[in-house]
Amino acid sequence: MKRSMLALAGLTLMLGATAQAQDIAAGKAVFDKLNCASCHGADAKTSVQPEYPVLAGQHADYLAHALRAYKRGATGSPATANVRKNPIMGAFAAQLSDQDIANVAAWLAAQPSSLGTRK
Repeated sequence: MKRSMLALAGLTLMLGATAQAQDIAAGKAVFDKLNCASCHGADAKTSVQPEYPVLAGQHADYLAHALRAYKRGATGSPATANVRKNPIMGAFAAQLSDQDIANVAAWLAAQPSSLGTRK
């Protein structure tokens, strides 16, 4: 019984991941199109201001969550909707589709960085 439940859970996760597959090349195109490098650096880790976060090597799910929160903040969602209110990031995030967010998050996560060590 446990094995069949485990297999079913694995299959569900696999199907969910395939439903919105990330396209790393498309993620790089989104990064370039929105000129993210103007603040976060061409390598996404050499920001122009120290208070701007390093994006390269960050976890893709965290980046996607943050972009969706900026998008919600730009639409005037209530604070209880887990929003991030930043006029610059909100304006950029508002232009992104869910697929764009998944793609750019995957591309950023795949970039080399000193944020952590991958094994």
